[in-house]
Amino acid sequence: QVQLVESGGGLVQAGGSLRLSCAASGRTFSMYAVAWFRQVPGKEREFVAALNRDSGSIYYADSVKGRFTISRDNAKFSVYLQMNSLKPEDTAVYYCAAHRALGSLMNNENNYWGQGTQVTVSS
Repeated sequence: QVQLVESGGGLVQAGGSLRLSCAASGRTFSMYAVAWFRQVPGKEREFVAALNRDSGSIYYADSVKGRFTISRDNAKFSVYLQMNSLKPEDTAVYYCAAHRALGSLMNNENNYWGQGTQVTVSS
């Protein structure tokens, strides 16, 4: 089992940058694939980016390719999302997620979730 706590959200102007962090508990963190999802009110939670256990496989939603970068530091039990060139449509609550299987993680199948952090991009 793993527990996740996000931080780093806030208010930023369009074109700006933010770096989200996700701190994980549990000595087995390195055995989990990790991902970021986001959700706006009234819409389903959507996939943003995912990373497998050893950072060898990385996936991004088309809407964030070239602007967002996911990374992890297993020694620090942490996951990061560097967000550049932010747009107003990136406004959402961002959630960190984990699952032992990368495919299941990306399909949102029984993921472990953090509590979320709000990102607001003003125009």
